[in-house]
Amino acid sequence: MPVKPNVTRYSREDVLRILQLHGRELAGWERAGLVPVQQDYGFADLCQLRTLRHLRSDGGAAVGTQGRDGAVSVGRRISPGMIRRSLDAMQRVSGLRNALGEATALRRGSKLAFRHGGALVDPLTQQLEFDFDCGAGRERLRMVGHARAQAQQTAEVQELFLRAVQMEEGPATLARATEIYQEILEVRPMHAPALINLGTIHYNRREFREAEGLYRRATEADPEYALAFFDLGNVLDEMQRVAEATEAYEQAVKLVPRYADAHYNLALAYERQGQRRRALRHWTQYVRLDPAGPWNAHARGQARKILKSEKLSIVSRSGRGVKAG
Repeated sequence: MPVKPNVTRYSREDVLRILQLHGRELAGWERAGLVPVQQDYGFADLCQLRTLRHLRSDGGAAVGTQGRDGAVSVGRRISPGMIRRSLDAMQRVSGLRNALGEATALRRGSKLAFRHGGALVDPLTQQLEFDFDCGAGRERLRMVGHARAQAQQTAEVQELFLRAVQMEEGPATLARATEIYQEILEVRPMHAPALINLGTIHYNRREFREAEGLYRRATEADPEYALAFFDLGNVLDEMQRVAEATEAYEQAVKLVPRYADAHYNLALAYERQGQRRRALRHWTQYVRLDPAGPWNAHARGQARKILKSEKLSIVSRSGRGVKAG
């Protein structure tokens, strides 16, 4: 059965789990040229992706824009294209090679500003901006300060999470990783990635009931988090609750139709229930999605066996029945 790697390099699925990203968001950053398309990531890549996530999130740090009533708006999202244009402009006006790493990027409405060299600049207009951090009145500072406090807590939780992920890699530090995940959940009880990782620690210890509870909490915390349903399916399968495991895998592939490992495990689950025709669909999906995967040969073999033994009738696009095999 497919398992997640536990190494110092991170797969694409690991990155989505660690940073609590959806695949479509990462793909959007790639299309915008914010990050390169890759399947293998290092720790530095995680840090840059984390910065982008922070800028894109509604709850991240922002430089507020003042309305006529004096209120400060911090909740507008920035498109990947706008981030790309702002980074390119900042590089041109400042000479910085890596604006995200060498300056502090701040949200200003639906645009980006950069604090660098003691100034706050809008790189698109090449104008200095008014910085509410520099004494704009107590009420406005309090409102910005609240957003900053929330952002600081989010950043601290993320730092703890990344530290725990690193500690999971060594048996000597695994206990400390467990403690850190528990600390995170005391502050953020619905932190889905921490729930998943702590659940996986229990899963590897064969403490399946504890793992099930944590995975279920993760699916409630983020009902669109495919990995939570995939891991829930794994633990239910270990507990011989195959029908429930099948439902969990089905939800995973519904959320992410190209989730190859979920198709593989779903095919296994259907075969165990004697539903070979349903299994065939997921064997062929896995073969198509992961042609170089370690289980590809097995999946191909299972599909051939089903086609041969079941003598299935395949309906062509024209509607005529065609004998398979």
